[in-house]
This record gives sequence, structure tokens and C-alpha cells, in this order.
Amino acid sequence: MKINLSGHHVDISTGVKEHVEQKLSKLASHFPSLIAIDAIITKEHGEFDVELVTTYEGSRLASKGKGQVMYPAIAQAAKKLDAALVHRKGQLKEGLHKKPVATAPEIASEIIQGMDLH
Repeated sequence: MKINLSGHHVDISTGVKEHVEQKLSKLASHFPSLIAIDAIITKEHGEFDVELVTTYEGSRLASKGKGQVMYPAIAQAAKKLDAALVHRKGQLKEGLHKKPVATAPEIASEIIQGMDLH
């Protein structure tokens, strides 16, 4: 899986890059069809915003994390992206299973009302 990491008003050091790769390595093992994730780290007004964007099975998924410290914001965004991927995978699997059709049993009073008793 390829990680495209960019920063706005933030220097992307090797430590930050390794941390992002470590947090996203779990996603690569759980979702092998993921090809790339775009990670954007922005610092505005003393707060870090981390945005992770990817395409999974035809759907574009994104997550955001915010915080005063960069590393917890990265972890928060990774956790949200993991939850979004699990949800999307569940939606895809849901279509494979047929749900039983619930049929309402006929009530005797409905049958009698429908009869012509004259």
C-alpha cells in the first residue's frame, strides 16, 4: 500500500512518516485491496488537522483527526478510517446474503371480512 504524505505548515520528518506508516500498517493487512492512502497534515491556529483519504471498492472514504498534538491526531484519523472501512466492507458483504422474507400469517378476521357471506 502506498501512502502519499503531505504537510501544510508542518515539516514531515522521518519520525512522522514512520508513525503514519505504523498506524496505517494494520489497515494494509486487514484490507489488502487498498492501493493508496493520501495523508494530509495541516497546522492552523496551533491545532493539527490530519486528513486521510482513500478509495475502497469504488467508494471514496475520508476521515479527519484534530488535536493540539500531532501524534494523537494521526491515531484518531487512522481509527476513524478503520471504522469507515469496516462499515463499507460490511455494506458490500450485506448484499451477498439473502435475508429471509417475513410473511405475515393471515388472520382469521381478515379472511372472514374478505368472504361473501350473504
